[in-house]
Amino acid sequence: MPAHDVNVAVIYYSSTGTIAELARLIADAAEHAGADVRLRRVAELAPQAAIDANPAWAANAAATADILEAAPDDMLWADAVVLGTPTRFGNVTSQLKQFLDTLGGLWQQGRLADKVYSGFTASGTRHGGQESTLLALYHTVHHFGGILIAPGYTDPVKYTDGNPYGTSHVGGPETPVDADARAAARVQAERVVKFTKAIKAGLAAAS
Repeated sequence: MPAHDVNVAVIYYSSTGTIAELARLIADAAEHAGADVRLRRVAELAPQAAIDANPAWAANAAATADILEAAPDDMLWADAVVLGTPTRFGNVTSQLKQFLDTLGGLWQQGRLADKVYSGFTASGTRHGGQESTLLALYHTVHHFGGILIAPGYTDPVKYTDGNPYGTSHVGGPETPVDADARAAARVQAERVVKFTKAIKAGLAAAS
């Protein structure tokens, strides 16, 4: 199939910027791999006072203000959706979950099925709930009837990164996204694009 014949939506929530950086890395790698990409952030639910009280949170909000908010249309447009969330008590953030909960109408119509899905995350501490967060996120994918493409241990960089469920990073805004996470983001994006192209071509040939 020719380049740029699949659509990838990278939809994320980020408070202090780590997930926002990973989202950009995945979006750039997916575009480089031959996809049309929409980078979207979900709506913030926290009160402005809480954001203003945290300098890193306020800085990320200002730095990403030009990124469009995710809408249901982005899900319809996409052949693949890569979802990003920091871990909150080993689970998905309320902001990303709220966006997913708005998609009930599309789910009932079957319009979220047969798309590729994948996820990425970050936590402030090692073993801080990264795997459980991605597994919780993937519950929604199963309900959608989506096709889950996790990175697995399919590339040598994954044996360094160590997370087969999706790209992850340990550390807050004071800990820059490291080379391992950057490499993992590239591998995951390329794998998503590769299999989205194959699935889309196969479905088209079968129809």
